[in-house]
Amino acid sequence: MNPVKKNITDLALFGGAPAFAEKLHVGRPNIGDRQRLHQRLDEILDRRWLTNEGPCALEFEARLAALAGTRHAIAFCNATVALELVARASKLTGEVIVPSFTFVATVHCLHAAGLTPVFCDVDPATHGLDPSKVEALITPRTSAIMAVHLWGNPCEVEKLGQIASRHRLTLLFDAAHATGCSIQGRPIGSFGLAEVFSFHGTKFINSFEGGAVTTNNDELAVQLRLLKNFGFAGFDKVVSWGTNGKMSEIAAAMGLTSLESMDEFIAVNRRNYESYRLALKDIPGISLFAYRETVRNNFQYVVVTVDESVTGVSRDRLIDALVAENVIARRYFYPGCHRMEPYRTLFPNAGRDLPVTEKLCASVLVLPTGTAVGPAEIDAVAAIIRLMVASGKNR
Repeated sequence: MNPVKKNITDLALFGGAPAFAEKLHVGRPNIGDRQRLHQRLDEILDRRWLTNEGPCALEFEARLAALAGTRHAIAFCNATVALELVARASKLTGEVIVPSFTFVATVHCLHAAGLTPVFCDVDPATHGLDPSKVEALITPRTSAIMAVHLWGNPCEVEKLGQIASRHRLTLLFDAAHATGCSIQGRPIGSFGLAEVFSFHGTKFINSFEGGAVTTNNDELAVQLRLLKNFGFAGFDKVVSWGTNGKMSEIAAAMGLTSLESMDEFIAVNRRNYESYRLALKDIPGISLFAYRETVRNNFQYVVVTVDESVTGVSRDRLIDALVAENVIARRYFYPGCHRMEPYRTLFPNAGRDLPVTEKLCASVLVLPTGTAVGPAEIDAVAAIIRLMVASGKNR
């Protein structure tokens, strides 16, 4: 890493050398204890049991259920398949209320299951589904609410639960960001009918690629196990439609190894979050997403909003400057699911009712963190942002 930059001409965007020789990514994978992982992989190879509900997958499920405080955890090959099969197993029909400010898989799973997503705006402070906007979207065709614990920041679970109960709707949660999180002492994973986690390589707890559903509903758990294994209820007995959604043993081994280092990963993430908070606090127009005191978070995302009217520099121009320095910052979840296909064509006017979503899609900037990043890197990243804002260079 080069010394922290002090002049605008030091920036790579204006002819200087990049601050980092190696790219700093958002969500660069955490690895955990390599020796323990290698040991597990050797055991898998010795057993010659590579998939189909092997010992590692079952142990991973048990640990996830304990973490979520639920009776069941069902592991999947990825969270997108898990989301789609939850929608199918829940027997949803018609419309499902969902945020547009989320990763597109949240919405794709509903579309793939033959459901109609109804986009709801989010709260500007929490970035989660705004309960005050949900009720007005409920129609006779509405069967469910799919909320998202964005950035690991829990949704307004109590208010959403009350709305769902009042209208007899199924309440589901996309908890892709929320492994290890809780609200008022209750773990994420235990709310609604079911919650879906992601263990993709970019998540702070990863299984290379994977997902899981947690639930206290026994019938749903049975249905999910059928659906993820072609509908088999025995060696030769297929009792329903199904697909191949199983988690492999190698993926589960990585998941178990990640879980064993979870507290260490969270500690690093929190240290980085606090370092960013101090490094960015006096830069005009740059605001760091704030986590609530009642919430236990995993701090795996460092989320900044850019107020161009104050900075004089757009969010996208800041990204240009950071990327030139090999800081691969991201503009989650631009441009919003409602502006992606097929939803842009299906619902061309959706943006009119999503003012907060539209504003966030134009202003959110996600910065690198995790075990590949430390205080020195954070100071260098902040210096780049500071120089760009001080110069007001939008071109």
